[in-house]
Amino acid sequence: MLPSLESLRCFNEAARLLNFRAAARSVGLTPAALGQRIRQLEDQIGGQLFHRTTRTVVLTTSGAALVPFAQRALAAAADCMRAGRGELGPAPLELVVGTRHELGLSWLVPLLPRLRKEHPWLTCHLYFGSGPDLVRRVHTLAIDCAVTSTRITDPKLDSLRLHAEAYAFVGQARLLRATPLSRPEHAARHTLIDATEELPLFRYWRDAPGGIDSLAFGQVLRMGTISAIRDMVLRGDGVAVLPEYFVARDLAAHRLARVMPRVKPLSDHFRLVFRTDDPRRSYYTALAATLASAPLR
Repeated sequence: MLPSLESLRCFNEAARLLNFRAAARSVGLTPAALGQRIRQLEDQIGGQLFHRTTRTVVLTTSGAALVPFAQRALAAAADCMRAGRGELGPAPLELVVGTRHELGLSWLVPLLPRLRKEHPWLTCHLYFGSGPDLVRRVHTLAIDCAVTSTRITDPKLDSLRLHAEAYAFVGQARLLRATPLSRPEHAARHTLIDATEELPLFRYWRDAPGGIDSLAFGQVLRMGTISAIRDMVLRGDGVAVLPEYFVARDLAAHRLARVMPRVKPLSDHFRLVFRTDDPRRSYYTALAATLASAPLR
């Protein structure tokens, strides 16, 4: 059985004052009540804490050894009360945040100084991976949370929205001038570049109102990451659907041009994903608020 805080408080005052009558006044008890508290503590510990005579009170060796630990316990109890009232702020926390490579480098890494300033209690570690990998790692507790636009269907996962993610169907401007892609039959003259075999990027255009299910491209290449896809499209090696924030400068500089611009691709959202049973939701809410206020780039 653990000693009561009240017994430790009585012991601490008696050890400080070495006078039971004065210690009793300090804690608001009668000398008899204070003596009873000390005896209860001695019974729990199984040893004598004070040598008492009619004239003196002296700590035993065990009593002297207990003093610093009793003081720490009382200080910790006081901090518990302050923490419960919100006076100490959030407890220090380390999080492993998963993110896509490109988004991490262009957005999250530049945000780290701001996160440290606004949330000094938080230490962020980054893990880079693909969308399905990030979701799987959150599910298995390999990482704490992830920023991803991957659709979440797992009932064990929860999420907070951060930013809308718009997409653009693009190709190199020179390529599209030389070999237009304005009608379905033109697709056979072009290469479509996407991340994986499931065409997760192209479907944002294909499934949009006015999009076309049956564009028969001459070739389909899978490049895994949007950085590789963008580099190939800029070289004129094919066309692709890419996040608009990722190619905004290329479009503004006319290095890239939109394909069939009358069709507006579907949009998605970046989300902060974490486990439903994770007790740190309030921390994730604070983190998500900062992330949502920082524009994508």
